[in-house]
Amino acid sequence: MAHRKIVQIDETKCDGCGLCVPACAEGAIELVDGKARLAADMFCDGLGACLGECPQDAITIIEREADEFDQAAVEERLANATDEKSSGEKGGCPSARVHSLPMAPPAACPAPSAETASGEVPSQLGNWPVQLHLVPPSAPFLQGADLMLVADCVPFAMADFHSGLLQRRPVVIGCPKLDDTTPYVEKLTNIITTAKVRRITVVHMEVPCCTGLVRLAQAAVSQAGANTPLEDVTITVRGQRVP
Repeated sequence: MAHRKIVQIDETKCDGCGLCVPACAEGAIELVDGKARLAADMFCDGLGACLGECPQDAITIIEREADEFDQAAVEERLANATDEKSSGEKGGCPSARVHSLPMAPPAACPAPSAETASGEVPSQLGNWPVQLHLVPPSAPFLQGADLMLVADCVPFAMADFHSGLLQRRPVVIGCPKLDDTTPYVEKLTNIITTAKVRRITVVHMEVPCCTGLVRLAQAAVSQAGANTPLEDVTITVRGQRVP
């Protein structure tokens, strides 16, 4: 035992979003009964990389008596967790588990409106998760990407959203009216600086409140001190793209 810095999780604040789980490189945090918990003191290095990923401010660093950090135990834990994560079992909230979905080369892709042999129109989604709260800035699909920031309602209004706009570009979604967008600005800023995104296309509805998504993106680019180009795309309530 040693008196050292270690993570403390306030379960009264934790809403079980799971963002802290992939943020911990040591795999020290797991979800138990819908709450984030420290798996064992020896897995936590006390550096607090998970703090910035908690939208509820439920994670802090404290000093207390705890088992010494054990790097060998961490490596063994991570090795044992590999098969579990790949099979979709324990290790975090499924909604926050990062996936780069298989992408066929352009020549092999069917025409946007073409159906598969089963009669289904193929999805153009290339990443998971899509909710901005849940997407870690370090996600592989964000690196150097042409990113789409899309208002929640757009895919419902626009019948050809997948073929007309998405086309396998990484996408994150949010609602500028109903969501608390303060964390969104910080998250998007981190994505811009960490992933070095090449371009951001903001797609929103024509209703005035939805233009807040554009201001959010502009604020993030400004905070990042980047010259990231922004494209503003407006969709009518009938699903048409405004020229």
